[in-house]
Amino acid sequence: MSEDTRPSIIAGCLRHWAAHRPGHPALRWDGGQMTYAELDERSNRAARGLADLGVGRGDRVAYLDKNSPEQLELFVAAAKIGAVPCPVNYRLAPPEVAFIVSDSEAKVFVVGEEFVPVLRKIQPDLPGVQGIVIGSGEGERGGPGAGDGDGGWPVFAAWRDARDPVDPGFEAAPEDIACQLYSSGTTGRPKGVQLTQANLSDGRDLYRQIMGLGPDAVSVVPMPLYHIGGTGWAMAGFWQGATNVLVREIVPPRLLETMLAERVTHGFIVPAVLQFMLAVPDVEKQDWSTLEAILYGASPISETVLAAAIRTFGCRFVQAYGLTESTGTVLYLPAADHDPDGPARHRLRSCGIPIPGVEVKIVDPTTAAEQPAGEVGEIWVKGPTVMAGYWHLPEQTADTVRADGWLRTGDAGYRDEDGYFYIHDRVKDMIVSGGENVYPAEVENVVMSHPDVADVAVIGIPDDKWGETPRAMVVRRPGSELAEADLIAFCRERLAGFKCPTSVGWLDELPRNPSGKVLKKDLRAPFWEGLNRMVG
Repeated sequence: MSEDTRPSIIAGCLRHWAAHRPGHPALRWDGGQMTYAELDERSNRAARGLADLGVGRGDRVAYLDKNSPEQLELFVAAAKIGAVPCPVNYRLAPPEVAFIVSDSEAKVFVVGEEFVPVLRKIQPDLPGVQGIVIGSGEGERGGPGAGDGDGGWPVFAAWRDARDPVDPGFEAAPEDIACQLYSSGTTGRPKGVQLTQANLSDGRDLYRQIMGLGPDAVSVVPMPLYHIGGTGWAMAGFWQGATNVLVREIVPPRLLETMLAERVTHGFIVPAVLQFMLAVPDVEKQDWSTLEAILYGASPISETVLAAAIRTFGCRFVQAYGLTESTGTVLYLPAADHDPDGPARHRLRSCGIPIPGVEVKIVDPTTAAEQPAGEVGEIWVKGPTVMAGYWHLPEQTADTVRADGWLRTGDAGYRDEDGYFYIHDRVKDMIVSGGENVYPAEVENVVMSHPDVADVAVIGIPDDKWGETPRAMVVRRPGSELAEADLIAFCRERLAGFKCPTSVGWLDELPRNPSGKVLKKDLRAPFWEGLNRMVG
């Protein structure tokens, strides 16, 4: 089969490489590896296990765990019967996890052993779940003949291996939903972003073209698989028949050790993690000669950190800009534009040029008129990577994806005369903290539930490690002496840690315009004065 006729669906991709390079490692992780033939066989077994639990075409399968090979087995297994995997952010609080699993209408919920306590808390709130399977998080605990997991639930390895390894043979259509990733909405309600087989396959050779990711690559996957930067990047390696090195969770010294030991050639690493890696003692003294290219994005990066990373790792760097709704990358800053000392140094503040096959323009968000070079407006994207829509949310879908196919990103920016795009600010108030999207309305809802809070606005403020973090601007109720530490602790009981305010400002009243809208721009301005925002 020639390169141009490789299958463009997920299951077909794995079938292809299992036939053409069966012994080549598809996955490696701490303590194990799996060839393409083994991944094909294990996903066949898991697919039949899902089918035995009543899962069929279009049904959702949720899973909650840190990065594990079992998750990727399930991802492929779902594809082989037309089901839709729904990875859940393991950093969420139990009520948030319960909402996503229920909203997705998942028939099966696979939970890593580490997160069984969360499962126990929320199981009564999951009446629609027909089957629960406990994953080890390590890929092989238990094995054939193992007993039931904690609580009487089957353990993944034994559950999988009890099934026949024959491929179910389902062939997906390009428009079939391939996965559903949850992205919090500006109203505070998480939204299921539906990505199709065509969405994921359209960029199958993108990273080969822009950074040399090919069949012989060893690609590190440190980003969580509930994130487009994790799932999307893992699929980039699978499309090429490369080896993915799966990192369970990001601990910078261990990540560096893994990259060196595995002789990693490529990777997607967010700026906050790059910064932490640079702080590890003697990182600059290591042999990084096997490293060919690093893709970075998903959050702001400073020129100082970027220049230090280029010097330390000595490889090509490529910036990516995108969002879950665009299946990841839609703009990229080529490696050739990463010269901190060159004449085009100003382009380091850019998020780049459109990827092949995608249109990007700057428009007036009120009139939808396209803006000329240099004028700020909302960034709109059109192309085959635009999502199919939000799960069960037609109004929000119509508001985000216009009838003519243009996706409103919610980011404001401008285009220069050379066709490079720059992020100026956000049309919506989303905060990007360490690569995670935080929507102020969701945080505000929690803060407002505190009995001593009369009013609140949550804004993003600069942070050297995370790019930006949430700050709650609070009006206390008369007579209240509510302290910052107490309010933050209150939030931590109800929200994922990365969503919680890291600081609190006290105000007598919030600034509002005549129609009553909070002037968040005025609240943010003092914190961002004199700073250039580089949004990846």
